[in-house]
Amino acid sequence: MKSARTEYLRPAAAEDVPALLALRTEAEGWLRDKGTDQWSDPETGERAIAKWRASIDEGRAWVVVGEDDAVLATVSRGPVDRDFWTDADHPESALYLYKLIVAREASGRQLGTRVIDWMSRLAALEGRAWVRIDTWRTNSGLHAYYERSGFRHVRTETPPHRRSGWLAQRPAGALVMPHDLLPVHSREEQRGASAHALELPPQRDNRTDGRVAAPSHSPSSDDVHGGSRDGREYEDDQG
Repeated sequence: MKSARTEYLRPAAAEDVPALLALRTEAEGWLRDKGTDQWSDPETGERAIAKWRASIDEGRAWVVVGEDDAVLATVSRGPVDRDFWTDADHPESALYLYKLIVAREASGRQLGTRVIDWMSRLAALEGRAWVRIDTWRTNSGLHAYYERSGFRHVRTETPPHRRSGWLAQRPAGALVMPHDLLPVHSREEQRGASAHALELPPQRDNRTDGRVAAPSHSPSSDDVHGGSRDGREYEDDQG
């Protein structure tokens, strides 16, 4: 008999920072072993981590935790990156997903796919048309991962001061694993204040046009995530 899944999504908090930095360090080592130069620049990494901390403080980051409350994955959202997306892309029509990282110990649980599905539902709830990403230009394995996850390559931008720029999008509301959705809890629920899971947690609006979005919680932006054939996903991060 198949056991019930115990993972759930909740907003990230300041006390999660050590665990998130450990995820980042693990990801850097894994990427290095794969022979990619993604996340190989220490100065760039420091800037990216500072922005990551800010996204946590601003309520734009989430973590997936397991039965023992160990952090198994993280994702963030953020504003449109104007180095890549232009007015012709109708930037307000999309939710911009960043910093998707899955722990090695959680490989094979499809957490990356399930997190993206949650973001897709969030984008649809907010009335958006797309979930968008920008990833490291040379990480072809990552590109293939996102294409298998339903993203379509839009184009590749090559600003000289950035190493990300492979742009892709997926329709909001599209689901790869509709029968295995991640439940969502608030931190109060995690501490036992209440027992029911939220369909989507409340969050601050991050629309570029200033309009108020429906209550939700979503991810952050800056260079974007990564993935691999063995279920491991990592974001690309630039300053």
